[in-house]
Amino acid sequence: MRVVQMLPTMAYGDAVGNDTIALKDALESAGYETEIYAENIDPRLPKGTVHSYSEYGERPEDVIIYHMSIGSNIGNTVRHANAKKIVVYHNVTPAHFFEPYNKNLANLCRTGIEEVKAFADVPDLCIADSNFNRNDLMHLGYKTDIKVLPILIKFEDYAKTPEQSVIDQYKDDGYTNILFTGRIAPNKKQEDIISAFYMYKTYVNPKSRLFIVGSMDKKDEYGKKLQLYAEQLDLDDVIFTGHVPFSHILAYYHLADVFVCMSEHEGFCVPLVEAMYFNVPIIAYDSTAVGETLNGAGILLKDKDPRVVSEAIHLAVSDQKLRKQMIESGKERLKDFDNDRIKKQFLDILSEFIANH
Repeated sequence: MRVVQMLPTMAYGDAVGNDTIALKDALESAGYETEIYAENIDPRLPKGTVHSYSEYGERPEDVIIYHMSIGSNIGNTVRHANAKKIVVYHNVTPAHFFEPYNKNLANLCRTGIEEVKAFADVPDLCIADSNFNRNDLMHLGYKTDIKVLPILIKFEDYAKTPEQSVIDQYKDDGYTNILFTGRIAPNKKQEDIISAFYMYKTYVNPKSRLFIVGSMDKKDEYGKKLQLYAEQLDLDDVIFTGHVPFSHILAYYHLADVFVCMSEHEGFCVPLVEAMYFNVPIIAYDSTAVGETLNGAGILLKDKDPRVVSEAIHLAVSDQKLRKQMIESGKERLKDFDNDRIKKQFLDILSEFIANH
């Protein structure tokens, strides 16, 4: 028996791709024969990590784990396969976020939602990253059992050596470093972070900078507008890193004084957990699965007013008692995402599924 993972796009360094690889490692350590197949494969991935879905050779005893996050032709392969099927649902970003900037991506998101709806009677089991995602599946008509299991995060990777040249460039200069990590995308609402940073830098702390760490396509209209917005506000200290190596991401977390997330759509939000790992106080807007993932381990805001966010940043940086409480609550919450704990839960879910099917 094989346990095969399939997904539309296997990207380099994104949360879904990292989850897929972590699950593969867990499956291999438990003695399962396993492979990953995808429709679109990032060429930066090590050779052999993932195969084209066209190479999939069906076996009746297979268990297919299908990661759903965007529209894809691979869904038909899964639908018609003579195998047991588990859907891992990472949610699909609503198309309206992308509509003003990228029609093609908006269409992919619309297709993805339609595929999720059409798949309601296909899986024998669903796994959702969060209760928010579970509720979404139920709203879309899923009647099968839906287990909630957080994304499996390989924390040992975060213990690797950060890029020293990045740390040397910014350390010990008296500046407050505000951080957000995540791809440049309209649902992430990086413009709201820039607005709050403008208020903070202008009226509270001129010696501050904002790191926006995440990949950005040179043709991306949203990314261009973000950069233009920062220029119009005359903000020289907004640093758009673009896609950087993992060691650089580690360095930015080591430099950060506070992590700010204003995203309006997240199925889980891995960077919140990363910030907890690096003892960085978190300020986040209460949207979709963000509050669930944070679960008290930071300042959760109902209001995005830049003045409100700016004041929250000021408190997280300057109020040492509050700052310590935020860091300690992050450490406590981090225990819920322990790698061995989540891995065991996943393998228990899988073994129970195999025994009953």
